[in-house]
Amino acid sequence: MPSLLLAAFPPELAGLLATPPAGWRASITGVGALAAALETARLLAAHRPDRVLFLGTCGAYDDRLRVGDLLAAAEAVTTSVEERQGRAYRPEPERTRWAATWSLPLPAHTVAVPPAITRSAEGARALSAVAAAEHLELAGVFAACHAAGVPGAAALAVANRVGPEAHSEWKANQERVSRALVAALRAAGVLGGEAA
Repeated sequence: MPSLLLAAFPPELAGLLATPPAGWRASITGVGALAAALETARLLAAHRPDRVLFLGTCGAYDDRLRVGDLLAAAEAVTTSVEERQGRAYRPEPERTRWAATWSLPLPAHTVAVPPAITRSAEGARALSAVAAAEHLELAGVFAACHAAGVPGAAALAVANRVGPEAHSEWKANQERVSRALVAALRAAGVLGGEAA
C-alpha cells in the first residue's frame, strides 16, 4: 500500500499534492486539530496506508528554533495558554500527548497544539514550558494514526516566531520554508530521489 503524505493546505506540500513521490498518496487535512483528525481518520480507513507523514509549517516559541529550521515532531501535546497560566484545566482521563511512531532524519522537538494561534509574547512564553514549537493540526493527525494503529511522523519547517508579528512573518516565509522542507526530505531519501 502507498504511504500517505498529508498537509493542512496545499502550499505546505510544495507541489507534491499534484505530483506525489513514487509510493506516496498526497492529501489535505484542513486546518485545525479537529478537522485534521476527522480527515486523517477518513483517509486511513479509505486507503489503509503503510504509514503517514505530515508536512507543515510551525511557529517557534523561543531561541531553541529559528525561522528556517526544520524539525521532526517527537510528540504532539494539546494545551492552551489558559491551562499553562492556571485559568483552565483538563479532566484527568483526557489524553493530551501523542508520540510520533516512526523516525525522521531531522532534529526532534515536542510540538504544542493549542486550540488557536497564539498571538502574544506572554502566551508564547507560557507555552514554551511545554514545547519548542506551535502547530494547529498535529495532535489530530497523530491521534487518528494512533487509533488506527498506523505509524505516523511529522516534519515541520519554522516559518515564524510565535507572537504579535507571527502572521506577517508566516506569510513572508511559508512558501520558502515549505520548499526547503520538501527538498531536505527528498535529499535524505524520505520522499525518494534528490531535490530538484
